[in-house]
Amino acid sequence: METPLRDVLIVGAGPAGLATAIAAGAAGLDYEVLEKGTLVNSIFHFPRGMVFFTTPELLEIGGLPFVTPYEKPTRGEALKYYRRVTESYGLRLALGQEVRAVRREPGGGFRLETRDERGAPGLRRCRAVVMASGYYDHPNTIGVPGEELPHVSHYYGEAHGYYRKRVVVVGGKNSAAIAALELYRAGAQVTLVHRRPELSPSIKYWIRPDLENRIKEGAIPARLQTCVVEIRPEAVVVQGPGGREAVAADAVLLLTGYHPDAELLRGAGVRVQEDSLIPEHDPETLETNVPGLYLAGAVVSGKQTGRIFIENGRFHGEAVVAAIRGRLGRPPAAP
Repeated sequence: METPLRDVLIVGAGPAGLATAIAAGAAGLDYEVLEKGTLVNSIFHFPRGMVFFTTPELLEIGGLPFVTPYEKPTRGEALKYYRRVTESYGLRLALGQEVRAVRREPGGGFRLETRDERGAPGLRRCRAVVMASGYYDHPNTIGVPGEELPHVSHYYGEAHGYYRKRVVVVGGKNSAAIAALELYRAGAQVTLVHRRPELSPSIKYWIRPDLENRIKEGAIPARLQTCVVEIRPEAVVVQGPGGREAVAADAVLLLTGYHPDAELLRGAGVRVQEDSLIPEHDPETLETNVPGLYLAGAVVSGKQTGRIFIENGRFHGEAVVAAIRGRLGRPPAAP
């Protein structure tokens, strides 16, 4: 099914994509947001009891207040807030629409090949594209035998299901630290494995001492400067300073980070750095080397996911829409 030609199609309905849609609507552009999952899909898949590290006003988009009685909002409150933003601005969304390819049209503009939740193909055309697809759907794999086993996951959801289970958590940053502590307190037998000699300095100041004390007292055994070499149905084989050992495991959480979909970008003609996965782009307009194709949100930073958060990615939309409006020769919208 082919839809009418639009001014701009926005790929991704996270906070950056929604902020871009708000700016596009205010500028009088004909836009649509395409999202392969649900609204703010990444936040929806965050751990159920997650609390944001930031304050609510830094998550706001479109000038709509984020009201909460807490200093730091929860995942559930964020989902409610972004639903309210979407309804308040009447944002045009197409949920359950995965963008499979972005093609430059010979005469200008773009053709986006899509697939819906039932597998039916679709085709959308536009004058400009904004990639706001984030990175949470693409975990960093460690490339060892057994990584595909059913008891292995790159995502942590809730601790209760791991009660009285032996869990190996791989990673040394915030997500691994929080998961290890929550699992331990929910009655799991947790072992933390990290390839570096020390935990990451990026772990939040109120989390790090808690984890370090649990490690020091032996409540959470840690294998530092240790790498996973194989995952078996009932154990994780690691290699560290003391040699090779098999750590018993009923579940394995590989919390080793995430990265953007570089292949979708490359397929559209965007030049992407091999090591960092940072797309080539103008830092002011966020336009890539492909004229008319822009970036918004965390996809800008490639593997360096700690550079762009909701707090700063939410402002990309205004810069991108201003550049698109200029490209299309559209005057600013009336105030």
